[in-house]
Amino acid sequence: MAIIPPSSSGSGLGGPGGPSGPSFPRPRLPRGAYPPPSKDEHRINERIRVPQVRLIDENGEQVGIVPTFDALRMARDRGLDLMEISPNAQPPVCKICDYGKFKYEKKKKEHEARKKQTVIKVKEVQLRPQTDEHDRNYKFKNIRTFLEEGDKAKITIMFRGREITYVEQGYKMMRQLAEMVQDIAVVESPAKLEGKKLIMVLAPGQAKKGAAKPVSGPVPRASGPIPNPGTAAPAAAPEGATAPAADANPETKKPE
Repeated sequence: MAIIPPSSSGSGLGGPGGPSGPSFPRPRLPRGAYPPPSKDEHRINERIRVPQVRLIDENGEQVGIVPTFDALRMARDRGLDLMEISPNAQPPVCKICDYGKFKYEKKKKEHEARKKQTVIKVKEVQLRPQTDEHDRNYKFKNIRTFLEEGDKAKITIMFRGREITYVEQGYKMMRQLAEMVQDIAVVESPAKLEGKKLIMVLAPGQAKKGAAKPVSGPVPRASGPIPNPGTAAPAAAPEGATAPAADANPETKKPE
């Protein structure tokens, strides 16, 4: 099947060989008809395009529902701006204020909030079960530095191949580290074996004083005879009462 190429003498307007008609300029809107787009989060002044608004004056008092044009005129007469603070209300709520001062105070509050905010980072330190003592002490020193700076420390002991048989040695290293930093840190996540990695997380802080400590050694037994569970315990004497004097002669005669 033969394909016939299009003819160069087409009849389309503006095409090659076509009739040349009059060209119309592209319509353009007059300059200043619409305000340029703004990056402000609040609509102000002429950007408020609703017929009426609920107005609040610069002192925070309710003015009521007024036409937008009148609210804007009131703001201009006082040398202030009309700012929309609640666009979803019916009608929208607007306030007369100094918008430049409002933005400055808001930016200042955000800066103060960021200064008070503390960001805690997690620093990871990797060890091996066969790490020699010098390198281990050097990394333990780095972990202590991280904790003193307020960061968390994640300690990972990696086992490769047959090193998995040294898991007990890894737990021993973790206990040794926890004892070395117990004055400035607490164990947030105890040592746990995940696959071929032994992981422990330390957080800055001190252990609570007065916490119950595990009892070491046997528990001391109470002195004195053990009461018989079948007999009732003697009643306690009331306050102020004197106990009967014991018989000086333990060998008492029975009545005949």
